[in-house]
Amino acid sequence: MSKSVVVIGLGEMGSVFARGFLRSGYTVHPVTRDMSMQQVADEVDDPELVLLAVAEADLHSQLARIPEAWKDRLVLLQNELLPRDWQQYKLTPTVISVWFEKKKGMDSKVIIPSPVYGKHAQQVADALESIGIAARVLDSDAELLHELVLKNVYILTTNIAGLEVGGNVGQLWEDNRALAKFVAGDVIKLQEALTGEVLDHVGLIDGMVKAFEGDPEHMCMGRSAPARLQRALVLAAGEDLSLTTLERIAAETNGK
Repeated sequence: MSKSVVVIGLGEMGSVFARGFLRSGYTVHPVTRDMSMQQVADEVDDPELVLLAVAEADLHSQLARIPEAWKDRLVLLQNELLPRDWQQYKLTPTVISVWFEKKKGMDSKVIIPSPVYGKHAQQVADALESIGIAARVLDSDAELLHELVLKNVYILTTNIAGLEVGGNVGQLWEDNRALAKFVAGDVIKLQEALTGEVLDHVGLIDGMVKAFEGDPEHMCMGRSAPARLQRALVLAAGEDLSLTTLERIAAETNGK
């Protein structure tokens, strides 16, 4: 196996990708929390790509430490990702919007095919498809932006609405559709401020509903929901933006 990749972070998600690359004939070099990225970069000769599979909260601290030799072959997969997250480091990574779930002790569960765009998009898609996870390669930066925003709308809407009503995404859309639309409207408003773009509200809502239909029993509120709500409000404050529904939910759920 002469081809090699580096995987930074071997949690549930990083392990799935590592297995896909192994199945595709790559040697996988892991970088765990207690390892030096620079030392691995010095020891591993010319990897084809470097997958950064750390959690959202660790993204920026890790991006700031990426060795120079890896900057032109980076792949990102985090949630709540937008171009501004990598542009500030002058990076042009391959990016995948992950639409499968992987929890400890469970197989991966695909909701919809995961879109991927960039220099190494086909390699990433092939690796996932080798282990039965559907992926699709995008054609443009504009398509990638739409897909990243769509994932943000899905995650933030379900998590934040879930703080108020609980349940799964099928129940959210069936029984609390007005709430879902109000939350999604606030989230899209925030995404427009963060991207500086006028976004397709109808298309984003339609895409969110399609994802609901892909796994209607997906639970709305994970452990990260309170932190996602607070992070959204901090970002909104930085843009001098009022998000009425999110602010109400934060006030009503504070201390619960």
